[in-house]
This record gives sequence, structure tokens and C-alpha cells, in this order.
Amino acid sequence: MIQGRGGIFDVKADGKMIYSKFAEGRFPEHGEVIEALKPLLKT
Repeated sequence: MIQGRGGIFDVKADGKMIYSKFAEGRFPEHGEVIEALKPLLKT
């Protein structure tokens, strides 16, 4: 985890952007980030 500034909330895994509050214009819904990470866990 890397602390951001100015309300940044980005989630990255394996160098890939999983969720960006800036790009979406909102915080993620409950479970949204977990669901986005699941494909990366199935290797």
C-alpha cells in the first residue's frame, strides 16, 4: 500500500490498475475491489 494525497484512492496489483477513484469518480462499492482482484488470484 502506498499512501496518496488529495483524496487519491487507487488499487494496483501486479502493476495493473484494479480501481481508481479518480477514473470512476467515486469510491468503490462494497466488495467491488475484491471482485476485481479475483481473476489475478486464479493462476
